[in-house]
Amino acid sequence: MATKILKFRTVNRDIFQAIIAGTKRAETRAATAKYREVKVGDFLSLVCGREKAQKEVVKVELFKTIGALLKKYRPEEINPNIHTAKEAREMWYGFPGYKEKIEKFGLVVWLLK
Repeated sequence: MATKILKFRTVNRDIFQAIIAGTKRAETRAATAKYREVKVGDFLSLVCGREKAQKEVVKVELFKTIGALLKKYRPEEINPNIHTAKEAREMWYGFPGYKEKIEKFGLVVWLLK
């Protein structure tokens, strides 16, 4: 079992807190080599500012496109503040370099315990 550090921008503290509270169980990242390494049973060390927590990965799924991911997961499961595919796309594309990373690598979804 490995531990990967997952940093959250302070502007996304609400997402960080929803994961800690267990109301958000699915976390996504562009599926770059760094994040493809995360396996079931690994732990994610979540960091947002000075706050830290740890969550176990219970499932890992890879998706080639945002559309493929959204066929399986509702936008609210990814981010409780979004409700449509358009909002989800805007969210991911709002992260620096993510549009290009998603087009090249796809997305990884981790279900957390």
